[in-house]
Amino acid sequence: MRLSTFTDEARLALETLVERAQEIARPGVRLGVTGLSRAGKTVFITALVHNLIHGGRLPMFAPAAAGRIAGAKLDPQPDDAVPRFDYEAHIGALVHDRLWPQSTRMVSELRLTVAYESATFLGRHLGRGSLTVDIVDYPGEWLLDLSLMERDYAQWSAEAIGRLAARPAGEAGAALAAALQATDPAAPESEAEARRLAALFTAHLKARRADPEALAADPPGRFLMPGDLEGSPLLTFAPLMLPPGQAAAAGSLAAMMARRYESYRNHVVRPFFRDHFARLDRQIVLVDVLSALDRGPGAVRELQRVLTEVMAAFRPGRLSFLSGLIDRRIDRILFAATKADHLHHQDHDRLEAILARMVADASARARYAGATVQIAALAAVRATRQALVRQGSERLPAITGVPMAGEVIDGEVYDGQTEIALFPGDLPADPGVVFGLGGEAGLPPGTLRFARFRPPKLEQGPDGLTLVLPHIRLDRALDFLLGDRLA
Repeated sequence: MRLSTFTDEARLALETLVERAQEIARPGVRLGVTGLSRAGKTVFITALVHNLIHGGRLPMFAPAAAGRIAGAKLDPQPDDAVPRFDYEAHIGALVHDRLWPQSTRMVSELRLTVAYESATFLGRHLGRGSLTVDIVDYPGEWLLDLSLMERDYAQWSAEAIGRLAARPAGEAGAALAAALQATDPAAPESEAEARRLAALFTAHLKARRADPEALAADPPGRFLMPGDLEGSPLLTFAPLMLPPGQAAAAGSLAAMMARRYESYRNHVVRPFFRDHFARLDRQIVLVDVLSALDRGPGAVRELQRVLTEVMAAFRPGRLSFLSGLIDRRIDRILFAATKADHLHHQDHDRLEAILARMVADASARARYAGATVQIAALAAVRATRQALVRQGSERLPAITGVPMAGEVIDGEVYDGQTEIALFPGDLPADPGVVFGLGGEAGLPPGTLRFARFRPPKLEQGPDGLTLVLPHIRLDRALDFLLGDRLA
């Protein structure tokens, strides 16, 4: 993905040069956290900050294991125009209310400063160091919008209508298809007609998003998350059935739609890329693989397609010292399968293998560009414990936890207080099975048993202090993303 104007390139280069100069006195790293809806972005950031501030158990995080982390603290929000990630509200929901926090709806940031002792002889004698970590949280669905930078209105219309024809979303899809068939792109521009078609298109996108096999929204992403743009002409356009190779006449409905599409790219997509995405150094992509497995092979393949599109927008690679003064590249990418605590640990390697298969093409491209890529199964907050349950003469690996209030398992509705033991099933040894390709039937929906568990109740240690949120491999993620910058 490239910026589309020389002005954008020059602005990014100047901002990067200023930030690099500041990093001489105060070293820093910008960490991007993304993932599709319900992948666990908010929980991951909250748990990361909580464990660093409160000295959580992080044995695989080398600086912490060596006792070199002197402390961590939150600093004031670095960008005045960007909302602050509401860490305090989210940690309150997890620890005190034992509820999962609200999901990501917009870009937000949080600045964390980590004080540490250097691992080198010279560094230790120069005094304690510090690393500023700017955590950038943004909805993964917005990444899909970056593909619009490479498509004009005619190309986008053809692709959107192609998706509509391939998999119409019930009544909403049928209504949109009928309206587009009856619409003449050469008709005079009309605000009322634009609003009518945009409303039908938005309803179709919402229906597509609710499809059990659709784990991500189609672009434009702001149609489903409008925020303060709701009702704006920027969100009042729709695809049209355009004659191939024919330019839209001035004053026509097609010209009006194309103009608004260009405005959306210029005023929504490009600023997001320039101001946030193009400035990242490290990236973690959280993936809810288990939800896809629960919905069947079609959902698994759809998730694979979406992840491939998302990764096409990334700027991976390594820069020389001189080029790094005016440009940024993502040099480390971690793909993380979340909610690993919903499986017995014996299946974690298989979960990682399935995710590795999903992102194989994207990982290969990132590595070719010079980035380092890693795959992990993790749970930023561990809501269950391991157990063995008897079923006849067998002892099955299970998990125990407290289901969320209202959760239904085997016909029983739970109250949010009762702890249960659950055998979730086993993942296949061959990761290709779940994709349902090559004559394989795949895993039918419902083969595995997953439940929504409440966050854990934090007990007090011998010293009377409340223990830190438990996790699975959060320390491994921290070591990959930040460990080398704390050496």
